[in-house]
Amino acid sequence: MSLADPQTITISAATTPLPRTSVDQDESEYTSADGLIKMLASHAYGKRVRRLVRIDHSKLSSDVYKPAENVKVGMSVYTVFDLPPAGYTAAEALAVWTGFNAQLTASSNAVVTKILGGES
Repeated sequence: MSLADPQTITISAATTPLPRTSVDQDESEYTSADGLIKMLASHAYGKRVRRLVRIDHSKLSSDVYKPAENVKVGMSVYTVFDLPPAGYTAAEALAVWTGFNAQLTASSNAVVTKILGGES
């Protein structure tokens, strides 16, 4: 089953629709009209169950070596749930993620800000 179509993401106060562009048995992709933002939701089954949601973001930026030219640069942000095949309910996994998310976003994203600054 796929997520709602389209998905949307808000980055720097700009909301971008991400219509579904690909569907497979265990994954779906959602891509912006300009192709610069992509969301992937996927699931892998084996000795562990891995559930992934990922945002790939690209933009044009001036080239460090040739400032008069633009180059495409990109980054990704993702969350992976790495679960045993049995032992955690969806509600229990959600509770762990909720605590994780609260830790990262507390005090105006202080932990993420420090991690992006190179702290560990």
